[in-house]
Amino acid sequence: MRVFDFDKEVRFMSLRWPALIFSTLLILGSIVSLAVNQLNWGLDFTGGTVIEVGYQQPAKLAQVRQQLDEVGFGDAVVQNFGSSEDVLIRLAPREGVKSETLGDQVMAALRASGEQVDMRRIEFVGPQVGEELTEQGGLAMLVALICILMYVAMRFEWRFGLGSVAALAHDVIITLGLFSILQLEFDLTVLAAVLAVIGYSLNDTIVVMDRIRENFRKLRKGEPEEIINISLTQTMSRTIITSGTTLLVLLALFFKGGALIHGFATALLFGIFIGTYSSIYIASAVAMMLGISKEDLMPTEVEKEGADQDPLP
Repeated sequence: MRVFDFDKEVRFMSLRWPALIFSTLLILGSIVSLAVNQLNWGLDFTGGTVIEVGYQQPAKLAQVRQQLDEVGFGDAVVQNFGSSEDVLIRLAPREGVKSETLGDQVMAALRASGEQVDMRRIEFVGPQVGEELTEQGGLAMLVALICILMYVAMRFEWRFGLGSVAALAHDVIITLGLFSILQLEFDLTVLAAVLAVIGYSLNDTIVVMDRIRENFRKLRKGEPEEIINISLTQTMSRTIITSGTTLLVLLALFFKGGALIHGFATALLFGIFIGTYSSIYIASAVAMMLGISKEDLMPTEVEKEGADQDPLP
C-alpha cells in the first residue's frame, strides 16, 4: 500500500538536460564563490578567545548576543556553560588586540544594562581543526568516494557507480557553495551536517538504483528512459515520506534549536532538497547518458555441468 499513489508514469528524464544545465551552473557558481569568497570559517577552525562569565540570575542568551552585537562582536558564539547562570562567549581572533582587551570590552558591554556580571575566566584557544587534520579529512573523503564508487559498481553496475559519485560530489560542492555565497559560519557542526548529507543522498540513490535494476530485469519491453521513469515514479511515495518526516524534524531544529545549531540545521535542510534532486536528475541521468541497458543488468547465466555434452544415445 502506498500513501501517495501515482497512477501515471512521471516523465522525469524528459527534463534531464535542463536539470543538468541548471546543476552545472550551480556547481560553477559554487566553485567560483569558494575560490573568491572562500568559507566563513568558525572558531573551530580559526581559534579565538574564550570568556566565561557568571550572572546572578538565569542569563538571557538572546539579550547577551544583542549586547555584544551592538559593540561590534556580532560573530560571538554565546552558550550556557554548566548552568543557566553561567555563559561561555567565544570570540574570533582580532589582529593586534590582546585577549585582556577583548575581555574588558565584552564585560563593559554586558554591564552596560546594569546587571551584575562576574568574569570567571578568559583564555586564548587554538583551532580544534588544524591544517594537518583538514588535509587528512579531505583525503579521507576522497578515499570514501572511491570506495563508494567501487561498492556501487560491484553491487549494481559501473555506470550506476559513476552516477552515484557524481551525485555526491554535486551535493557537497553546492552545499559548500551555499555557505560561501551567503557567508554563513562554517564550523564542526556544519561539517557534520555535510557528512550526514552525503549519507542521506547515497541512501536515496541506492534505493532508486535498486528499483531501476529490478525493473530492467522484470520489464520485457521498454526503452531505458521509460524504465527509469517508471522506477523513479514507483519510489516517489517512499521519497516523499522519508524526506517529509526528516524535514519536519529539521524545521523544528532550524526555528527552535537556537543559534548554536542553526548552521547544522541549515546545511541539512538544504542537503535534503539537493540530495533528493541529485538522486533523480544526476545519478539516474548520468547512468542513462553512459548507455545503461537491460543487458548490462541481467544476471550472468551459469552453465550447468555437462550441459555442453552430447546426450546419451
